Amino acid sequence: MTKQMVLVLTEPTEGKEEAFNEYYEHLHLKEVLSSTELKSAQRYKLVDQVGEDCPLPYLALYEGDSSDTASFIANLNETRAQRQQSDSLNKRTARIWVFEAIGPEHHESGHG
Repeated sequence: MTKQMVLVLTEPTEGKEEAFNEYYEHLHLKEVLSSTELKSAQRYKLVDQVGEDCPLPYLALYEGDSSDTASFIANLNETRAQRQQSDSLNKRTARIWVFEAIGPEHHESGHG
């Protein structure tokens, strides 16, 4: 099994930010976790940046282990019918990146 991180950048459809946040936080994350091999999910909103502008303001970060990381996006598309869709999510601009671990996980050893 290989540890994977899936980064999804999204934005709401214009005028539907409240519905987007409600849908994503209270339904979408749970449905993605229950229909894929991913084990955890957390959302973030862009608050600062340096360098090239981030193209979209919302990030969903998923973590899991998979024996076939290369097929994750195909699996996500195949299981889409199992998840409720919302027009508050701008699907035209959404972007997904799948990363797999290439080294050990590091942790802060503590101070003092």
